[in-house]
Amino acid sequence: MPTNISIVEDNDKLRATLAKVMDRVEGFRCVSHYGSAEAALENLPVVKPDVVLMDINLPGINGVECVRKLKVILPKTQVMMLTVYEDTDNIFAALAAGASGYMLKRTPAKELIEAIHEVLRGGSPMTTHIARKVVLSFQKSPGAQQAANELAELSEREQQVLDLLAQGLIYKEIAEKLQISYETVHTYIRRIYEKLQVRTRTEAVAKFLQR
Repeated sequence: MPTNISIVEDNDKLRATLAKVMDRVEGFRCVSHYGSAEAALENLPVVKPDVVLMDINLPGINGVECVRKLKVILPKTQVMMLTVYEDTDNIFAALAAGASGYMLKRTPAKELIEAIHEVLRGGSPMTTHIARKVVLSFQKSPGAQQAANELAELSEREQQVLDLLAQGLIYKEIAEKLQISYETVHTYIRRIYEKLQVRTRTEAVAKFLQR
């Protein structure tokens, strides 16, 4: 079965371009696209896509609020922000609303496609620049001793993988960096999440930086 993708973007030209890019990827299918959050919220419950690419600066209801409303209606649908905004307020507002990833519109198509694959595998893709902002925001968070105790339970290789996650690398890049298979990286990350008692990349990186 193909992965069904919907797009919410008010720029007509960009929306059409993204739709064409998605349709050209093997295993992907753009099933719908909308120029406003209102249209998306009305139609997505019927379309029920696997992944939604969501802009933030939309007319009327903005993208962050759209994500919050959409996750109530379609909790299993993964939403990835695709925006020009790089400020921490928007990043955290989107993640708190239920977004699974945060990518910038200038991201090359190849990286965007890999990010969608990562979302489908349960990851939380972010560009390196965005990941760094997330990392820095957690450096002064409380709970450093607890985080240190949990991190001590990680093996040396698991700590290497987590370090690369904190640098913003995606699973494929980590595999290449450590010269291991993609499947092995996925196994390490699953173990890391279990040991740190977290469910997302952002939470894992937060604990890593509290050590």
